[in-house]
Amino acid sequence: MVDKLEKIIEQDGYDVHLIHTKKFKTIHLSLKFTTTLTRENVTKRALLPYILQQGTKNYPTAIKLRQHLDELYGTVLSIDSSKKGENHILTIRLELPNEQYIAGAKDLLDNGIDFLREVIYQPKVEDQSFDSAIVAREKQTLQNKIEALKEDKMSFANNRMIEEMCKDEAYRLRVHGYEEDIDEITAVDLYQYYTDMLKNDHLDVFVLGDIDGLAVEEKITNLIDGDRRQPAIQKETKDIDPTEQTIIEEDDIKQAKLHFGYRTNINYDDPAYAALHVFNGLFGGFPSSKLFMNVREKHSLAYYAASRIESHKGLMFVFSGIGPDQYEKAREIILEQMEQMRQGKFTDDDLSETKDMTINQLRETLDNPQGMIELHYQSVLAKSTLSPNDLLENVKHVTKEQVIEVANQIQLDTVYLLTSKEVAENEA
Repeated sequence: MVDKLEKIIEQDGYDVHLIHTKKFKTIHLSLKFTTTLTRENVTKRALLPYILQQGTKNYPTAIKLRQHLDELYGTVLSIDSSKKGENHILTIRLELPNEQYIAGAKDLLDNGIDFLREVIYQPKVEDQSFDSAIVAREKQTLQNKIEALKEDKMSFANNRMIEEMCKDEAYRLRVHGYEEDIDEITAVDLYQYYTDMLKNDHLDVFVLGDIDGLAVEEKITNLIDGDRRQPAIQKETKDIDPTEQTIIEEDDIKQAKLHFGYRTNINYDDPAYAALHVFNGLFGGFPSSKLFMNVREKHSLAYYAASRIESHKGLMFVFSGIGPDQYEKAREIILEQMEQMRQGKFTDDDLSETKDMTINQLRETLDNPQGMIELHYQSVLAKSTLSPNDLLENVKHVTKEQVIEVANQIQLDTVYLLTSKEVAENEA
């Protein structure tokens, strides 16, 4: 039985979600600030996690901040930004030991919440501005991150495919931001954006752990300022007609990247979502999948071949790394695997094995504290009542007919090839 989510506060500008579980001897607090992806603000938001971990009013350097975390019995702070569908999410996490399991520990949760409040509401500032030296340094850190992602050709190819596939949609935006924006971001502007975020983003606070008897609801009210609004999360509703385009670009690479973008038009709250999960497992989600066994193993056309779904945008992506001279053959065989799925050319044993692997994968996610929070957060983003336990049960009951129906609903949108310059010249 999966631990149940209990939402206990829907007022004062934020929602609190308590997940009581005895699986862990730690308590996990996760604050998720959610807004719509915009080109204007994506780079600012990508920069914030770097800034917020560099110091606060009372712990003005990263070293002093980490020293205080050590004093809290090795408490861990992490901050990052991500995108799910067309939502841009800034997540602030605190993992601290549960004082109920530490002899002599007192007020550890209170002290952790006090520290987290300082990270959020008292970052190191000067005259309504972030510390200019910190901002300058962390802008370079972000610059290095963006450059590193360019060198990761699999990530680069996927970003380029999404930009072409979703060119008129917010989902095209790169969650790590853009080099050309970095220079113009000032410490003053960034702090103003951050204070606006604190007041105006949708905020969900998750508390997970063995929390019975810890008066968590009362303690969390001391964490969040009441001067904020709680806008509704924007939910993706429109279906997009696929363009069925092929994009070929060149780079100085030896291994070509062949990526496919499909429109599933199935989101997390869709009745067919569990069947989509199983479809993905059969098609490209596991080492036993059609893509892996046929493209990589049988025909030796790819160094890797896999697929994944985007739960809040209704997309599926196929990734493969191939020899630059194998494009036509690899493309043909990948498309052939999709056609076989549409025709139901997989066995009952294949279906049963994939359902078991999908369930095990979900259970493994639920055995990790952050994974458990993320799965619960899926339903928040989707405005759905589907719990992780419901999803597990739904996967168990997926039929072959449902998988075939999903396969026939999926539409190819974009084929993207990043290949060597010599092969691109020959293709031209």
